[in-house]
Amino acid sequence: MTPMSLTFCRTKGGRDARPHNTRIRQSDFRPSHPHHPHQGGGARIGALVGLVAGIAVAAFLLVDPFGLHRLDERLRGVAGDPTVHSIHTEAESDLWTCGMHPNVIVDEPGTCPICQMDLVPLRHEPTPAGAEKPTTEWTCPRHAVISEPQAGDCPICGRILVPAAGADNHAEHDERSGPDSGPEVTIDRSVVQEMNVRFAPVERRDLRRRISTVGNLDYDEERMVSVTTRYSGFIEKVFVNHVGQPVRRGDPLFEVYSPELVQTQRELISAVGYANRFDQPTGDVRARAEGLVEAARTRLEYWEIPARRVAEIEATREIHRTLTVFAPSDGVVMQRMHGLDGMAIRPGMELLHIVDLGSLWLRAEIYEHQLPWLDIGSSAEVTFDYMPGESFSGRVRYIEPEVSPETRTVTLTLEVPNSSGRLRAGMFATVDFASVEAADALTIPSQAVIRSGTRNIAVVAHGDGRFAPREIVLGAEADGFVEILDGLSDGDQIVVSAQFLIDSESNLRAAINSLLASRSGHQH
Repeated sequence: MTPMSLTFCRTKGGRDARPHNTRIRQSDFRPSHPHHPHQGGGARIGALVGLVAGIAVAAFLLVDPFGLHRLDERLRGVAGDPTVHSIHTEAESDLWTCGMHPNVIVDEPGTCPICQMDLVPLRHEPTPAGAEKPTTEWTCPRHAVISEPQAGDCPICGRILVPAAGADNHAEHDERSGPDSGPEVTIDRSVVQEMNVRFAPVERRDLRRRISTVGNLDYDEERMVSVTTRYSGFIEKVFVNHVGQPVRRGDPLFEVYSPELVQTQRELISAVGYANRFDQPTGDVRARAEGLVEAARTRLEYWEIPARRVAEIEATREIHRTLTVFAPSDGVVMQRMHGLDGMAIRPGMELLHIVDLGSLWLRAEIYEHQLPWLDIGSSAEVTFDYMPGESFSGRVRYIEPEVSPETRTVTLTLEVPNSSGRLRAGMFATVDFASVEAADALTIPSQAVIRSGTRNIAVVAHGDGRFAPREIVLGAEADGFVEILDGLSDGDQIVVSAQFLIDSESNLRAAINSLLASRSGHQH
């Protein structure tokens, strides 16, 4: 170290100091009295012993192997406030749950088996004997299972507790809900609004099952006729010149010359003349003559000769060389043999084909699972893309008795009126059925039902933020509504949104009540 230069002056006592500009070394500042070499080490050892002793005392107080904390609290509880409970009793009595998984409920502290988080107390000890029952219960808006005698924070989510509306009347509401109802839960109105809870009344309506399919128009087979003859001959004159020509019942179609017809006419005229000779018949002569006349008439009738034409032959006693064949019904000529004029014909030959277009058939297919909702006579609405804004009515006339193994469908035949004549065979149509599945049924929206696989639940709103799940029995379902066979009454208000959250809260309350009941029974 570099020596320091200090300047000294004479002291007041007259003692001479060191002369000015005298250099003093660090060794000059050493104490002049004697010093023991072991005195500093003993002080350090004492400080170390004190530190170790302090750490031991702190550890002893922290571990508390003799339960001094509980004894102290018990003594202070006896001497002071009687409502103070011991930690041991509280740990044995409280329920514990997971803040992330409220469905985890145990009766002792630990960690969540799902997320390994530390469990938190779910509820506090009931009010001790002799204490007054609180007039207001406090609950969590998010976890209605929380019920506290005083305001505070929710032990699950930390939200501020709110007064539980109608908490003293829960038992009365649960009894009103019925034996198939879950525990009633209460939710603050502001939370109900935040959850966007919507309601719908239970009301009566007709459930209609709508089935849509497609099909094609075809001729009505019951309105199709074939024109043939029952005798041989030759066609000499034709009145139908082309296919598509409309005809009406009784219009002439063609004339036929037939030697058999001429011979039968001659026999009829002879038999009538022979019978008229016997004005006063004797014996069976008159009967035989009338028998001949009747035989000739019957033969012409079998050949479909009109009765008026037969009467004309008998009255005029003239033989017609040709006979005219008339249209048997109204319609349109759809088929006509080529070269019909002058053709030799035989019995049974189809000369003309006439179809009445006043009604058409519509053939459509439906799946086999839709069969129970349709029957003969079921009505349908028929529309066509090229006739916008127009619809036609149809009615099921026939249902085929077998299911197609390839498509698993059944073909239906509907009758569609065509009085205007605008419809044509082969047109592509859309068919909509609206059969009544359940008349005047008690219904709710389908989205209001909670389907667990084994049970069906609906959440009933009792008002003032009170809700209770109720088990229901379902019937038919159509148009977004489902029939209620049991469990609800006309006019009940049910929840159609957020009902899963409310039902989970009710299930959580039921689990807690069951656990508390089992623990209470075990203690007794």
